[in-house]
Amino acid sequence: MALQDTLDAFKADFRAGKPPYYAPPSIHPIMERATAQLIASGQAGRAVKAGEAAPAFNLTDQEGNAVSSAALLAKGPLVLTFYRGVWCPYCNIELQAINEALPQIQGYGANVVAISPQTPVNSRKSVRTNQLKFPVLSDPRGQTSAAFGLRFALPDYLVELYKNLKNDLPAFNDDPSWTLPMPARYVIGQDGTVLYSEVNPDYTRRPDPSVMFPVLEKAAARA
Repeated sequence: MALQDTLDAFKADFRAGKPPYYAPPSIHPIMERATAQLIASGQAGRAVKAGEAAPAFNLTDQEGNAVSSAALLAKGPLVLTFYRGVWCPYCNIELQAINEALPQIQGYGANVVAISPQTPVNSRKSVRTNQLKFPVLSDPRGQTSAAFGLRFALPDYLVELYKNLKNDLPAFNDDPSWTLPMPARYVIGQDGTVLYSEVNPDYTRRPDPSVMFPVLEKAAARA
């Protein structure tokens, strides 16, 4: 099943109140309002895109190991996905799809990392729960996502909803700012140029990993 089909099926179950993600129907208009507001802001169009230089980063993985974009790119092209956190089922479904596609991605000589504002302990949970074979890097206070143009502040009404749902982002992220990255996926060439970008302010929409394969094939041929 294609990734978006899986996401759509989950969304239908979520809206229908099926376990394990039961939530009162009143939350859905609030979430949809916030998504529509983020789309209307135009921020996605201002994020780093294909043809531009990818911002460099130096972060730590879920085990506290230092990971730099320079070291990763020295090995080959890089697939980079921005991940809201282990609390987001849509994000976990996407990571599972990328994990399933990992052998094909690595077959093109590329590496994969996810970047999240969450703390390392939550990143360890992400890796363990989703059985990931690639690292989840912690992005303190969303500095790397901000460099890519992805970081946004949640509107006050969404903050209140999250609080009511006990979704404590300041605790998850060790950051009081109530900010998140827009979901995004990049393929970065070894010279640091973005070869592919997908930024979507609607967190329920994610491209299938297979759409990256032609880009990775060209990058591998150049290498």
